[in-house]
Amino acid sequence: MSKRIEIRQAGRTLAVPEGATLLDAALAAGIAYPHGCRSGRCGACKSRLVTGEVELLDHSRFALSEEEKAQGLILACRAIPRTDALIGWLGGDEELPSHPRRRLDCRVKAIADATHDIKHIQLVVDGADPLAFTPGQYARLTFPGAPPRDFSMASGPGGAELEFHIRRVPGGAATQRIHGLLKPGDPVSVEGPFGSSYLREQHTGPILCVAGGSGLAPIKAIVEAAIARGMKQPIHLYFGARSPRDLYLVEHFERLAQRHPNLRFTPVLSDAPFGGRWRSGYVTDAIAWDLQALDGWKTYVAGPLAMVEAAMQLTTARGLRAEDLHADVFFTPTEVGAGK
Repeated sequence: MSKRIEIRQAGRTLAVPEGATLLDAALAAGIAYPHGCRSGRCGACKSRLVTGEVELLDHSRFALSEEEKAQGLILACRAIPRTDALIGWLGGDEELPSHPRRRLDCRVKAIADATHDIKHIQLVVDGADPLAFTPGQYARLTFPGAPPRDFSMASGPGGAELEFHIRRVPGGAATQRIHGLLKPGDPVSVEGPFGSSYLREQHTGPILCVAGGSGLAPIKAIVEAAIARGMKQPIHLYFGARSPRDLYLVEHFERLAQRHPNLRFTPVLSDAPFGGRWRSGYVTDAIAWDLQALDGWKTYVAGPLAMVEAAMQLTTARGLRAEDLHADVFFTPTEVGAGK
């Protein structure tokens, strides 16, 4: 039996089918509900349960702590209503982009190797207006012969071309086909935008960006947009990888940092020896060494689950407020069926 759920900011009441989550119902109804991973890991869909009861499915303690649950907070992506309810997502209405969700027909313009297992792919939009999105958001891509998958835009909005960084995932039905068979001219369906880990332009305090692997894609879009739009506060970009062969766009960001003194770019390699060209160790260890207090900062994190959770734990321990942490978790097929 369905439950009636009122979503405060949307000004709408939905009938949520038996067994469906609040987020599933909201997205199906066309409501641009803030969300990220859709599996209880990032906390982007954290909401306040004003009235009613829900069942919370398994989730990360970093996404929603016991203290937050005691205060009436829930994760919309993991909440199945037991009764009729009133909910509201956290943050002001100005925090949510109002871009229409669209489906575009695109073509592959270019493919290049960014690293040994990451492809740099450029798409061109066929006969339609450019996709409107906020830097940091992602789209759902359907390549020929592959199931739909979510990938973050690495380019900024407003252009006729879209840039993506796609890592080959062992056993991944989509990425194996993309890396092995995709060629220029192939058609690609693009649906979006999605996601709530995007640049907050009204923020005037320091910014910390943390990327792991192909998580550099949305972080690239965020950093480039912040600089292009004249944001003058300190921006610290940490790029975590395993070895030198896993690094890419290093010269691009080094040149950007030379032209813009407020940007600091730090690659960190977990498998590199001490004393080499690059910082060694885990990327979160480098951040912990460099930055002691993060109250008043905005933090954007994108990459593998383990790195994102470690960054979440570190930054909140250093005083970062929960509402100032925006995470984009890149899942493998074994972690979530339709993840990145």
